[in-house]
Amino acid sequence: MTWLVTGAGGMLGTDLLARLPGDAVAPKRGELDLTDASAVRDALRLHRPGVVLNCAAWTAVDDAETREDEALAVNGTAVAALAEGCAEIGARLVQLSTDYVFDGAGAEPYPEDHPTDPVNAYGRTKLAGERAVLAYERGYVVRTAWLYGAHGPNFVQAMVRLAAERETVDVVDDQTGQPTWTGDLADRVAALAARAASGEAPPGVYHGTSAGRTTWYGLAREVFTLLGLDPGRVRPTTSDRFVRPAARPAFSVLGHARWAEAGLEPMRGWREALHAAWPSLRAAAVTEVPAQGNPPGGSPP
Repeated sequence: MTWLVTGAGGMLGTDLLARLPGDAVAPKRGELDLTDASAVRDALRLHRPGVVLNCAAWTAVDDAETREDEALAVNGTAVAALAEGCAEIGARLVQLSTDYVFDGAGAEPYPEDHPTDPVNAYGRTKLAGERAVLAYERGYVVRTAWLYGAHGPNFVQAMVRLAAERETVDVVDDQTGQPTWTGDLADRVAALAARAASGEAPPGVYHGTSAGRTTWYGLAREVFTLLGLDPGRVRPTTSDRFVRPAARPAFSVLGHARWAEAGLEPMRGWREALHAAWPSLRAAAVTEVPAQGNPPGGSPP
């Protein structure tokens, strides 16, 4: 069976591509414009994949506030065209989505069937993509959040850099979520896709985040600890200190009950995953990443 992976050059896509068995087609952005419905159909007809995994997305959360039409073209309209193309050839479609489809006003983990209510333009465009995929009988949505990894800018790498540049770092302590390693998520998505291909995983929504919960402040302290530094150098602050165009959900903890229906276990705890990922993360620390708040896009892709 052939896999087709869009957005394979991104942080999650890179890890996912490395974990798929057999043949995988991974067109680069310049080779396949997802906003060109005809090009998408032609690519699907040419390669005839059994499963399409869409990691491509507009992830510039703040820019989406003033460029929502452009974000929707990628996150919504293009996904609908991809679903239509998959229906034509009978392929299964796995769409990566985000915690931003929720309003962040909860206090308990959001189950997969919780009503959606995005608070920003990015969330609205991602929700449009979800709806297009879920209207397709072979469509799967994997929502994730607070991603970090070795192959792209993210919060963990930002903390590694700032630890070397500043004596203290102010990090928000009023946003709660689940830091999620792209390596763990890629393992789970690859397993889900394989079980989907064999008919062993029911279509629908799955939540792909690490177990447990913390704040950005808590995550930053753990990074400093792993660096062998005093976590007291990380100082808690509030989101109103960092005003941004797009509202961020204050609570982004997702429930994981649906994995059992696919015969798969949820992911391990966020702290255990961070420790496992640490050697590759420290080696890949980048220089141009946000100093606080959420990783670019807040979630994937």
